[in-house]
Amino acid sequence: MISYNVVSAGEDVVPNSETAIKVAEGVLFPIYGEEKINAEKPYKIELKDGVWTIQGSVPSGRKGGAFFIQISKRTGQTIRVTHFK
Repeated sequence: MISYNVVSAGEDVVPNSETAIKVAEGVLFPIYGEEKINAEKPYKIELKDGVWTIQGSVPSGRKGGAFFIQISKRTGQTIRVTHFK
């Protein structure tokens, strides 16, 4: 028997910041490497207009940029992902 887990209308796939971070890491780790992304903690996270924006932090004294990712709260779709240099 096949069963499906269906999200009902009105339910959010990414309802909170903890889930948003897990989704972001799931996308970012394969692209940039787990070690690099973890080095950019603490993450900055914001929810605005149904879109989670998560950014990495750059410790003072360290050169380089951080990741930037946007994820739809409703669908879980990755809207934008980049890493600044």
